[in-house]
Amino acid sequence: MPDTYKFIADENVGKLGRYLRRLGFDSALFEGGGDREMVKQALAEGRVILTRDTHIEKYGAAVKGRVRVVTFAADDPGEQLKQVIDTLELSGAAQPFTLCLECNNPLAETSEENVAERVSPYVLKTQKHYMECPACRRVYWRGSHWRAMQEGLGVLCELG
Repeated sequence: MPDTYKFIADENVGKLGRYLRRLGFDSALFEGGGDREMVKQALAEGRVILTRDTHIEKYGAAVKGRVRVVTFAADDPGEQLKQVIDTLELSGAAQPFTLCLECNNPLAETSEENVAERVSPYVLKTQKHYMECPACRRVYWRGSHWRAMQEGLGVLCELG
């Protein structure tokens, strides 16, 4: 097993890709083009393909083992997440909320002063620790939305 996996989620498993991002796994969301383009991107970036499309595992790169493909029969993203965790032995490997949910870049700690004009006065009063995406500048903090996402992911899987 590699130290870390990078994923590319086909548009038919986009919610799974976003769940993996929440868990701290580098997950590109493939949003267009044909299967061949997705396979090329996976090869170029060293990503595991996540899809419900059974044709992708028949591409030469997959057959020859140059790209790994995880194909899902289940339509439910929670079941798909459990399958990925089991198949790739990811239990305990998650680092939740370390990547930007929008653009997949690693988050960096930032100060109240740096975010003061971009968050509400209530958030400034109630929160002291902030994370920011250096790429898109989205700001994150551990408020009620964070807790709800954390609980939701905990219901989906047990990641030690």
